Amino acid sequence: MSETHPAPPVPRRRTQSFADLGTTAEVLAAGAVCWRLHKGQLQVLVIHRPRYDDWSFPKGKLDEDETLPECAVREVAEEVRLKVRLGMPLPITRYEVTREGRTQSKEVWYWAAEPLSGKPKPDGEETDDVRWVTPAEARQLLSNPGDLAPLDEVERLHEERRLRTVPFIVLRHAKAKPRSSWSKPESERPLAATGKRQAKSIERLLTAWRPRQLHCSPWKRCAETIAPYVKKHRHRIKYRKSLNEKRARQDPGKTARRVRKALEWVAPSLVCTHRPVLPIVLNTLAQWAVPSEITDTLPEEDPFLAPGAVVVAHQAADRSGEIIAFEVYEPFDD
Repeated sequence: MSETHPAPPVPRRRTQSFADLGTTAEVLAAGAVCWRLHKGQLQVLVIHRPRYDDWSFPKGKLDEDETLPECAVREVAEEVRLKVRLGMPLPITRYEVTREGRTQSKEVWYWAAEPLSGKPKPDGEETDDVRWVTPAEARQLLSNPGDLAPLDEVERLHEERRLRTVPFIVLRHAKAKPRSSWSKPESERPLAATGKRQAKSIERLLTAWRPRQLHCSPWKRCAETIAPYVKKHRHRIKYRKSLNEKRARQDPGKTARRVRKALEWVAPSLVCTHRPVLPIVLNTLAQWAVPSEITDTLPEEDPFLAPGAVVVAHQAADRSGEIIAFEVYEPFDD
């Protein structure tokens, strides 16, 4: 029997409109509002579920050991056969469900999602019809009033040119062998056994955003952290000396310039680095945040991020790459 571990806690999410800082829900689910521009007009994807005879967005409960973003991407793939990259966080829907005579609180965590490829089609079991519709048409179809909140946010974001985003991900390397027990060069200190398991869970989490531009400290523990993602998705990786501890301490300005240059590309990107480098990286991200209040979810004190933790900054592609939302994910830890 394979060993299982509890799923990481829910993320901290912060946008101009709302903040999600935790949950007390007994049941967690995740979904996505898939969107596209058709002849210049915003459309969203709605599904019909024969089991409930209702219209909704793709969504479902978490599998064991699954994070909320992984669940959202999986549900879209299973129910409508689409590959997506998650975008802006959307409002949570909350309601009560009754199972075996017991009432439980349930939350569905939503993200906007732009399809990367494929044509939506029902799976024939969970869904028997899928439609691209305008927001006005969606309001007429949706069966659950709670689904209107994420829909309204998608429409607002579109009107403000904030809907199309790209992710900029900051990753602290996974748990490494202790410094105190390592006598060889610091640059060669590898991941611990827990860190290697974290690296596998990080690969699954990163797939929700599919970063393509990978910038990594060349030190071994950073390279090992993103190795599973690089191997599975066959992306090229760029090792940046300015992201290692020693160079960042010697020339913090050069490290900040490297991060700014990566932000200026406005492409799905990832930076993997060390705890002492994080203040430089996070401060640079904060300078791109609009409005500045959204930075209140970013860590401000040492150690900033636990080993294997992730910050996702959402850059508005139609607003010169300004950062309009942050998400923070704690690591898997056994």
